[in-house]
Amino acid sequence: MRKIPVVSSDAKMNEIIRLECARTDGELIPVFFSDRTEVIEFLKYELPDMKIFYFSDPNMDCLGILKEIQEDPWLHYGGIIGIHDNMDDKKLLEAMRDANIIAVLRKKEFLSNLPRLLRIVRQNKQILFQRGIQQHLLKTISGAFVIDNDPLDITTYTNLITNYLYNSNLIGRDEKEKLHVALLELLINAIEHGNCRIDYNEKTAWLEKNGDIMDLIREKNKDPNVKARKVYFSYTITPEKSRFTIRDEGEGFDWKARLASPSDSPGLHGMGMKMASLYVRDLAYNQSGNEVAFEMDHRKAESNAIPKIFERSKEVLFKDGEYVCSEGEESDFLYYIVSGTLYVYSKSKFVSSLTPDDLFMGEMAFLLSNRRSATVVAKGPCVLIKISKQDFVNLIKESPHYGIFLARLLAQRLARLNARTARLNTEYLKLKALTDGAK
Repeated sequence: MRKIPVVSSDAKMNEIIRLECARTDGELIPVFFSDRTEVIEFLKYELPDMKIFYFSDPNMDCLGILKEIQEDPWLHYGGIIGIHDNMDDKKLLEAMRDANIIAVLRKKEFLSNLPRLLRIVRQNKQILFQRGIQQHLLKTISGAFVIDNDPLDITTYTNLITNYLYNSNLIGRDEKEKLHVALLELLINAIEHGNCRIDYNEKTAWLEKNGDIMDLIREKNKDPNVKARKVYFSYTITPEKSRFTIRDEGEGFDWKARLASPSDSPGLHGMGMKMASLYVRDLAYNQSGNEVAFEMDHRKAESNAIPKIFERSKEVLFKDGEYVCSEGEESDFLYYIVSGTLYVYSKSKFVSSLTPDDLFMGEMAFLLSNRRSATVVAKGPCVLIKISKQDFVNLIKESPHYGIFLARLLAQRLARLNARTARLNTEYLKLKALTDGAK
């Protein structure tokens, strides 16, 4: 069960949202708000993975609430579905620039597409709801999307992938924007040129007359045969890189000639494929041209955001091989990991490594007032934020919702430990059965 705050006083729209969420058999529970203070309190203490804002609501200051979220994006990283009537799309997107956007839709479009939007969210909750916890459990994450021949699916899936990689600290803001552009361009190409068979001249004529290619795609989709076509989008995410494949149901095109042709002057269109090739690595098509694959390299051991409550604390730099703490020493502070890799040793044996994905170092001994249970050494240069117990307590007093987040973090750590213990126990039982069978 996941509670979804809905910031809207539109009774009719709220009822439609309630009914559609009811079809998820309790998986998604909408919580409706019409009071700003109540919304802020809910966001702070529930830390929802997803929220719905009706930005054109005259009774709600959604942009003001958005600013509250943007003041601490590290904590409020959950996805946002934005709804509006006739607001300027570019201005709204600019206001949401640093937010984790799932989709931004006009009210009419949102209501007609809500069932599909909720289906996409539910089918891909491992991307939207986990904030990279899979990286601790699995070395490789793979998945595949079957995308309808519709612009909504393109933007939603692009947002899901880029936000996940950013929130997992695998790519930075610049890489996120480049990947976002590349995915949009290549997915749109798959639909408009592959599935809808829109050639260069037809697109040019349409843009000169109407100005929005999405309208032409919708026009083409009035043909049931065109509308039934799909785009197949698969991904593989490892600690080092992400690899993507996009395939349409079109006949393909001469991609070699297109990439080899001289750069066109910027015009109405025609630069998308070349732009994508500049933003990602190893972009290549299959022989027929209806499938493209490419890669995006990941950053290593670097955090994209620092918790707001630690912004006043000083960063501490540790050099390669320098001891951060020693086993058995007293513990009256913890560290927030900004960048770098830390090696953990217990009784002189290597136990594990820590990176910004682990967020904190030494929080268990810190909270339990125990001595350090391990020695931690910097592997390469590391940047940490050192927080004393007194400072941490004072920070929690100022922002008590961080205490709830820390409790959730420790619960996740425990879940990871239990999963690892169960896996080791299974392996032990298999080895024991083989050993017993050999006797």
